[in-house]
Amino acid sequence: MTETTPPQINQKLQIQTWWFTALLIAVNVGLFGWQILSGVNITDPAPVDAIAWGADFTPLTFTGEPERLFSSMFFHFGMIHLMLNMWALYIFGSIAEQLFGRSYYVALYFLAGLMGSVLSSYLSIRDGYELLQHFDPNLLPRISAGASGAVMGLGAALTVVSLFPPLPQQRFWLDKKSLLMIMGINLVFGFTVSGINNAAHIGGMLMGALLAATWYFSQKMHNKAVFQIMALMIGFILLAAFYWYCTALSSGLNPLWHEILRQNQSTF
Repeated sequence: MTETTPPQINQKLQIQTWWFTALLIAVNVGLFGWQILSGVNITDPAPVDAIAWGADFTPLTFTGEPERLFSSMFFHFGMIHLMLNMWALYIFGSIAEQLFGRSYYVALYFLAGLMGSVLSSYLSIRDGYELLQHFDPNLLPRISAGASGAVMGLGAALTVVSLFPPLPQQRFWLDKKSLLMIMGINLVFGFTVSGINNAAHIGGMLMGALLAATWYFSQKMHNKAVFQIMALMIGFILLAAFYWYCTALSSGLNPLWHEILRQNQSTF
């Protein structure tokens, strides 16, 4: 993740108003510390360690370990990866938690993160079918992890809200230009710098943008809580449908996945 300046706010932040964001940061940092104490390399974790701590690897994820789509959101590839994601989570999350309300914020965070994981897996599945046609090392599935899909979902959510006229009760003034620049820089980095899982970023952004737009219009509704619940249900249904589609698509690659796992058994 690459950030410049945080969205501007019109009042001082107090940690009790964004404690879930602080909890997420503490959990990620605590898990990273635990990993280091258990022997994981602090700058470049080995594949066996990434797998052991729940990173997403499509051959495993779609052959009986779907929980990796979630657990991968809490593993990071070294100190720098963790610090960048946690700094971005603080910048976006401390504001988004107060703006959207805690319950909606929590759902948005995890739906965006999971959508990023599933979109990343979809691209690995698509590459798997190409791999059946001709061997190319670049098409082999990669191990992926990190909170950036969820964090980019928060960034996209704030950006979408900044594009609309401020709501009468809106507590924060969001700098549209800064947010657009931040999100644009991250996308450019994702497309131009190797090793960045841009699919997870884009998946998170799409879900975050959708849920932010529906949240904004719910504020104009008489029964906004019902409208927000419906929006979250739609987001969950879209995620579940996409996951089901990826599962069905991946079933044709089971022999390939098992062969990849067999060849890397000593590594994993």
